[in-house]
Amino acid sequence: MPRQVDHASRRRIIAEAVCHLADARGLEGVTLRDVAARAQVSMGTVQRCFRTKEEMLVFALEYIGERISDRMQARLVRSPAQSAGTALGHAATEISLLSEEHRAEARVWLAFVAQAAVNKALAKTLKANYTILENAFTRLISEADDNANHALPLDAQHEARTLLALADGLTTHVLIGHLTPQAAQDVLHAHLSRLWERSARPPHTT
Repeated sequence: MPRQVDHASRRRIIAEAVCHLADARGLEGVTLRDVAARAQVSMGTVQRCFRTKEEMLVFALEYIGERISDRMQARLVRSPAQSAGTALGHAATEISLLSEEHRAEARVWLAFVAQAAVNKALAKTLKANYTILENAFTRLISEADDNANHALPLDAQHEARTLLALADGLTTHVLIGHLTPQAAQDVLHAHLSRLWERSARPPHTT
């Protein structure tokens, strides 16, 4: 009996090959032939898994986005008793990709972001990823603000968007060497500290 092919597993292997090549060369250096060679499969296998190169790139972007999101969720699950504010800090740190072990992932992510500026399919996937992260941040900020019972409630969605943009920017600054990972971490922590300080201020009276 012929061995049954795990189609989903093969697609993930191909996505890993795309990410490796994107890290080494940027997305412009990703070809179907090179992806097949890196994944140790035939060109025909790649073409059976993905009808076009764009479809392959979209899947690879979804794959890396899910990997980052899953890692963020796993970190939150490991400390279920933590406050929402602490959880927010952990989540923001995780998606900022500041550590050395995530440097390759950061390069690949930014390669996709650059390509998404001129590719609608990739842009659509990125927007979906950012929406998921924004919703998670909004929930954590709202929960932390409610628990603190502050006199001035935060605009949770606005603050979530600000934090997401900051985390994304820090990824770039570390990657090009403008900031060290520790300096970027300090910026992130300072922002979160100011966020809770602002929300704790009493209303101004005259």
